[in-house]
Parts: sequence; structure tokens; C-alpha cells
Amino acid sequence: MLMKEPKDIEQFIAEQKQRLIEKPECSTSLYNLGVAFMNQGKFDEAIEAFEESIDTGVRMFEAFVNLGYIYFKEGDLEKVIKANLRAVEIEPRYARGYANLGFAYLQMGKTDEAIEALEKALELNPEIIQAMCNLANAYLQKGDVKKSIETNKKMLALAPDFALGYNNLANAYYLKGEFDEAIKNCDKALELGFEVHPEFLKLLETHRSKTKKETTKETTKETRKNITRKDKN
Repeated sequence: MLMKEPKDIEQFIAEQKQRLIEKPECSTSLYNLGVAFMNQGKFDEAIEAFEESIDTGVRMFEAFVNLGYIYFKEGDLEKVIKANLRAVEIEPRYARGYANLGFAYLQMGKTDEAIEALEKALELNPEIIQAMCNLANAYLQKGDVKKSIETNKKMLALAPDFALGYNNLANAYYLKGEFDEAIKNCDKALELGFEVHPEFLKLLETHRSKTKKETTKETTKETRKNITRKDKN
């Protein structure tokens, strides 16, 4: 279901309501009505329309996913999970449902469940950028820095301008103790307009200073060597 322009939504809603007068149990019209209300931020009306579409339809897995979105906006992660579980139960190859599940589990701190759902989403669709981002974060929460870095790199190969990915990669490298890589990726995130956390910037600044000092020492040392060679000649 494509989003309508704001000026068209009211007309679209009127059309769907007219169709429902003619055919009250049309699950497609009820679903479309739910999407229109959701786009307007009228969540109560959207929930009612989606639930009716589920009652009258056969495979309304997308209605469950949209319900999950509304429940997320309302802050009810348990309902988000229940809605998306129903979606993937109806359509086991629906990658978006697993991606949403993984995100909700991650928000709840259920890292193992998040990894399982996100890996399934990416098995079904390897190019869901947000799912890759969430999976990289889940690995980091699990303490698997290596997998987090690998996943972030795969994601950035697909989306080289995804600023959040560079920020997350910087954090992973920092935890691994590879501070030059952390600085490089942090700088890329900043270059792309990402607001890096001030505390993280402070942590990196310490290592920037150390790197500058070491570079200065090496340069001075090399200069002295060159002078000594010239004197000998």
C-alpha cells in the first residue's frame, strides 16, 4: 500500500468508505483505510480498521505488521512482538516481520531472540539495511565485537552513506582497542552529519592526542636520523 499525498488522503478515505458501504466485509478496503488512518496519525481508527481487515481477510500479515508499528509508536513492545509473530506465522518468508521482531527484542534487551530474528530476516532478504544495523548492535550487546564489525562492514558496503553505521563501527572498534579505526569511522560519521555522542568524542580525543604525540615523536626521530646521515656524508 503506497502512502498518499496529504491532499489526497481524505479523498482516498472517502473512496474506501464508499466501497465498504457497497461491500462491508472487503478486507482490502479495510486494510487500505487502516493505512490511511495510520499515515494521518489516527491510530485508534487505524487499529480498528486493521483488526476488522484481519477478521474478514485470510492472509492479512501486513495488517499485523502495521499494527506492530502503531504499538511501537505507543510504546507497547509486548504487543509489537505479538503482532509480528502473527505476521510471520501467516507468512513465514516475510522478512520485514522478522526484522521488526528483532528490533523489538533488542529494545527489550532480549539479545539472543533479537539475533535469531534478525538473522532470519537477513536470510530471507540480505539487503535490509536497518536489520543489518540492529544485528550489528545485537552482536555488540552480546559481546561479539568481531561479528559486529563484520556486519557493519557488510551494511556499509550496501549503504556507504549510512552515517549511523560508521558511528556504530567506531564504537565497535573502540571496544576492540583499535582506536585509529574508531577515530576514522567516527570522523566519517561526523562528515555525513551524524551527531556523535559528546562523551564518545571525549574518549576518542584522548587517543587523537596520543596519536599526534607519537606521530610527532616519530617525525622528530626520523628528522634526526636524516641530519645524522647528512653529517656523516
